[in-house]
Amino acid sequence: MSNDQISSLPEKTISPHINAASLLSPTLQIWRIYLEDQGVSTHTVKAFLSDLNLLAAYLPPDRPIGGISTTDLNQFLNWLQHGRNVPCSPKSLARRITSLKAFFRWLHQYGALLVDPAEKIPQKTVISPLPVVLTPAETDLILEVAQKHRTAQKPDARPYALVALLLNTAIKKGECLNINCNHIELDSPTGPFLFVRYASPKNRFKERKIALPEDWITAYHEFAAQYAIKDRLFPWSPRRLEYLLEDLSAEAGLEKHLSFDMCRWTSVLVDWKSEMEHDKIRQKLGVSKIQWREVRIKLEKLASY
Repeated sequence: MSNDQISSLPEKTISPHINAASLLSPTLQIWRIYLEDQGVSTHTVKAFLSDLNLLAAYLPPDRPIGGISTTDLNQFLNWLQHGRNVPCSPKSLARRITSLKAFFRWLHQYGALLVDPAEKIPQKTVISPLPVVLTPAETDLILEVAQKHRTAQKPDARPYALVALLLNTAIKKGECLNINCNHIELDSPTGPFLFVRYASPKNRFKERKIALPEDWITAYHEFAAQYAIKDRLFPWSPRRLEYLLEDLSAEAGLEKHLSFDMCRWTSVLVDWKSEMEHDKIRQKLGVSKIQWREVRIKLEKLASY
């Protein structure tokens, strides 16, 4: 979860038992409950608590939260990089600074602390490595292999339905796994579309409608009939679908291992090169304007190769 999302969490009264004299470890458990109550993902909560538990292990156990200064936090970050004897990559450091800022902002916002000691710590921005994408020729090979499964003596439209959907919509793995058949609108006056939906109200900003090509709709009907699909579009485990994509790239003779992420970036790179309006690409991906900054930089670099 990004800084802008954390800072926009709904206001909620902090526990009356937390004040400047509270110790760090029990306060972290109350923060965990708060984050879970706000619908923050399990992975994000786990990462935040792991980072803050490092701080709890670094500081004296009797140090109250009101006694933690900006100097303490800077010394902690220096220890992570140079004194802990465990590698701390720039990406890990950036995430740990985000964790510190989110936690102390929460304490300050709800009155447990008069001053936020993490406020003046500069956020580290790290651009992760460029993603691997398919070339147009490789994309054609993948779709050709998937099409052969679709028209085989024993037809199987599942590989085509999966990979063509990913290459057209740029949806993430989790979004793909959560698609129900009623998320696919076939009778819209403007053409068929996929409605990417989220159960948690906290993720409603990611919901969006993405147009679907007619040839995919045909493959979808074939696939649904072959596998008696009624509820979830792809009622298999994430690993099973990952194997399916990897098998396609192996059959196509590619050295690249096809993945959900590779399909996502390949899809939006095509949009970028076609000069689609940038905000439409952002909306298609379901990312915030802050997240889009890094995505845009990566697309610019990928398009220059």
